[in-house]
Formats: sequence, structure tokens, C-alpha cells
Amino acid sequence: MTKSSTQPILEVKNLEVSFQTYAGEVQAVRGVTFTLNKGEALAIVGESGCGKSVTAQTIMRLIPMPPGKIKNGEILFDGEHDLAKLTDKQMEQVRGSEMGMIFQDPMTSLNPTMTVGKQIAEGLIKHQNMPKEAAMNQAVEMLKLVGIPSPESRVKQYPHEFSGGMRQRVMIAIALACSPKLLIADEPTTALDVTIQAQIIELMKDLQTKTNASIILITHDLGVVADLAQRVVVMYAGKVVEQATVEELFYEPKHPYTWGLLKSVPRLDHDSNEDLEPIPGTPPDLFKPPVGCAFAARCPYAMKICLEKDPEHTTVSDSHTAACWLLHEDAPKVEAPVEVRGRKHA
Repeated sequence: MTKSSTQPILEVKNLEVSFQTYAGEVQAVRGVTFTLNKGEALAIVGESGCGKSVTAQTIMRLIPMPPGKIKNGEILFDGEHDLAKLTDKQMEQVRGSEMGMIFQDPMTSLNPTMTVGKQIAEGLIKHQNMPKEAAMNQAVEMLKLVGIPSPESRVKQYPHEFSGGMRQRVMIAIALACSPKLLIADEPTTALDVTIQAQIIELMKDLQTKTNASIILITHDLGVVADLAQRVVVMYAGKVVEQATVEELFYEPKHPYTWGLLKSVPRLDHDSNEDLEPIPGTPPDLFKPPVGCAFAARCPYAMKICLEKDPEHTTVSDSHTAACWLLHEDAPKVEAPVEVRGRKHA
């Protein structure tokens, strides 16, 4: 894995994103802050509806506005732009040339009426003023890079002529065509079977080493996190509840929500007949988020203060913070469950 530098490529500061609906305002992202360093892979994890995909799409400025709205915060990219303040036209120049995105479902993201070669070449012609013939030659090279066999003939084919795993490789080729500094992958393996998932993750690891691109991986699959990322941001109900290196998160998780996520993942060292333990209850309604800790209603360790006041982030180490009242010096000492502590990556 390519080593990341300590120089940030992306700084998200106190980001707040809401959606206006017929029923009222949904506070989808509530004060999210994190940093991504150059050459680093960062995973954002959490259950469906926790705000991770909205965060990623806001960074790319792909949320529809209206009904979406960036209410507060900064998205500082490469020390030059606050993406939250760019016009649509300025953002178009950044998107594609300096930032690329791999979506969850390639079939709905690829144009069914265009050959995959033309779809890869499109960005090169637009952002790098490449002549059409040179762009098509580069499209062949990109298909080769992402491991598609017979790229010279497949470049002339349409998306429906590719399997799901191959379509996802095409999406990666499009995202990487202009050598972006930042690649955002939103659940890139969800629609694929396990064998193909492993191949796509291996491909992304290999490409990160070759291109030194910074990656944000949006996922609910902690197995994928262990394979690809160096650091993890855990989100719940639109907020960051824990940030840590992969090792710290798997060996020393501090937030009860993270414990719940880890307990619900299959383990190789456990009996295959053993039931996985889901997190009881459901996430809160983001039309009217709770006053205190959003996880309190589902947390077996919740105290009175958890229902009344949102916890600040406590620094566990230079690279590890968690927002939980259990980390306060006056709180009762609660250890992570035995089945979570010292957990191996596998």
C-alpha cells in the first residue's frame, strides 16, 4: 500500500446538509468533520441512512439543490478550493479532472446507448482537450489497466455486453481516466458476488499503489474496510461518532455503536452456526433528531446525561477520537464486549 503523506488533500469542516421535503426538513448530515491525507484510503462506515453517501455526494456536489442544501461548513480540496462555494460550472472543471466517483450500481451510472470506449474517452476529450483518436487509444489502455481482457475489441462494446463485475471495472476506468487526485467509491462492491467483490477491492488496492490517488470508501461492510483503508470514520444519524486507524478500530473500538457494528460481522474464529447479533432498535428520525446522543435509545450503556446532552469528541490517541459519555472521567468504567476486543481483521 502506498504510504500517505500528512498533507491533507481534503478537509471537511462542520458540514451540515439538509433536504426540504413535503413533511419538513431532513437533517441528513449534522456537523461532520474529517481530514483525508494525500495517498490515503479513508473508509466512512455506518448503517443505511446514517449520512455517509450524502456526505460523499456533497463533496462531489452531486446532491440535487433544491431540495438539498449545504447549510454550513467547508469542503477544502487540495488547499485551493472550498467546494461548497464553487459555482456549478467551476465544480464541473474539478469533477472528472481532479475528482472521480465510482457509484454503487454501474448499470444505472453507465450510458446504455454509448460504447464503453466513448464513455471513457468523453472525460479525456472534455477535461484534457485530447484529440478523439488519442482519447480512444487511452480508453483501451484504461480497460487494460483495470484488468478487462481483449480491451481493443471490448472498447467498442456497450454496457449490457459486460458482466456486473466488468461493468464496475469500466466505472473505475472512467473515474481514473483523468488521473484524479481523489477517488470516491460509494458502496463499490454491494451489487457484486463475494468473489468479484474481492477482485474489485484487490484492483482498487493495486490502483492506489500505482496512482497514489487518495480514496474515500463509503461502505457498511467492515471486511472491505480492513482490506483497503488505513483510517475509518464511523457515522451514525448524520454525525461522526468515532474516528480511528483501522488497527485502533478493530482492536480498541471505543463507541458502543462501533461495538454493535463489529458484533454483527461474521468471524472466522467463531462457530458458523452461531447467530450474528444485530443492533436492536432503529436509527432516529432525522426530521427531529434527539437532543442528546442519537444512539442513546439503542445503547445498552446509556445514562441519564446521554438523553440530555450530545457528547463532545474525546481524544483517545493522536489518531483516535470518539463521541461518547462513557469516555468521560466521571463515567462508570465500561469495557468493550469480549467478542469485540482484540478482533482480527479477518
